[in-house]
This record gives sequence, structure tokens and C-alpha cells, in this order.
Amino acid sequence: MRGYDPGVNREVTLPLIVDDRGTLQVAAADVSKLLRSLGGRWLHLVEAGADGLDEDTVAALTIELAKLADRIDVACIAHSSGGAP
Repeated sequence: MRGYDPGVNREVTLPLIVDDRGTLQVAAADVSKLLRSLGGRWLHLVEAGADGLDEDTVAALTIELAKLADRIDVACIAHSSGGAP
């Protein structure tokens, strides 16, 4: 799975891992990085003057993506430290 990372102007590759039952697994750190990259890319497009993008809407969506990424990170930290998610 690939996403765009605007900070370094390259693609981000997410490893796809399948467990023994065939269920797709993706590292949470990769998901949170992808969410942040997506928001960053949207902001970059707005700054570049892309047509059809509302700056306020893009900003609000980017903030929500970052919040979701933060919640994923916090849940993983809590899980790895033995705390409740």
C-alpha cells in the first residue's frame, strides 16, 4: 500500500502482513504516518493553489486526521506499556 509523503516528496510504502488466518495486518505506526502524510499532501495542494479545494475544509480534515493518528499512537503506547487502550 502506498501513500504520498509531502515532507520528502516521495511515496510511503506500508508493508502488508497477513496472519495465519489470512487476515490483513498493518503496523499502527504506518497507518498513523499515512494519515499524517495524507493531511500534509492536502495542505500542500491548497498552498499550491489547486482548484476545487476549500482551505478551511482541508484544514479541518487535516486536523481530524492528525487527531486520529494521535489516538492510534496513544492506544499503541498504552497497549505496549500494559495500560488500557
